[in-house]
Amino acid sequence: MTILYAALCLGALGLVFGLVLTFASKKFHVEVDERVEQVKACTGQANCGACGYAGCEAFAQAVVEGKAKPNGCAPAGAEGARKIGEIMGVAVETGERNVARVLCNGVKGVAKETSRYDGYRSCVVAADIAGGPKACRFSCIGLGDCMDHCAFNAISMVDGVAHINADLCTACGACVNACPRSVIKLMPISQKVIVRCRNSDMARVARESCMRACIGCGRCKKECKYDAIVVENGFARIDPEKCTRCGECAKVCPCNCITVE
Repeated sequence: MTILYAALCLGALGLVFGLVLTFASKKFHVEVDERVEQVKACTGQANCGACGYAGCEAFAQAVVEGKAKPNGCAPAGAEGARKIGEIMGVAVETGERNVARVLCNGVKGVAKETSRYDGYRSCVVAADIAGGPKACRFSCIGLGDCMDHCAFNAISMVDGVAHINADLCTACGACVNACPRSVIKLMPISQKVIVRCRNSDMARVARESCMRACIGCGRCKKECKYDAIVVENGFARIDPEKCTRCGECAKVCPCNCITVE
């Protein structure tokens, strides 16, 4: 009889708690807009945070609530933005696709190394230890913080410098934020001619730290027929709006710091 009473008591308690939970679920039920899941399905599904929200679901919720723009997810690309616009019933403007570019060409054997780093594999940590292993304070440290933060496997380390696969890059900006030297920059994919150096030191100092450092000689500027190049703070810059991608500047650069993709 004792076992029977115990079973009846447990059954009664289970019934009571079941009724309470059923009542609570109906009382506090929150309607979920089905568009949230639809929008989320159109995002990059990387939870990279490039949109400014905690993740893809938070971004989708913000879009449905009108707090975020349909084209706010960089990994989704133009096609994803278009689909989100269709879900929300709005027209979406999409510009040219951006990709991340590494503004450094100081590979091993080209960039001078001042020490051998054998510590924790982190660019941030290495930069705090005597400025890192490379003499150039503007160089890619090459320990892979950007690679570790890329959710799309678009970055690899080649000869001590980050290499970005433009076909896999979604321009989420995670690598840009992860780089302690600000070596990585988002650029329009059509910008094929790139000055891969930002060394603003004097020409002699820059050349001593890296054989491919821009020395600000101005030869590229003189060669450019389209006035697309300026030399400021000791290094050249290319205006993508004026550049015709002819590549003539790369041919005359004495340091080979201008590349054509």
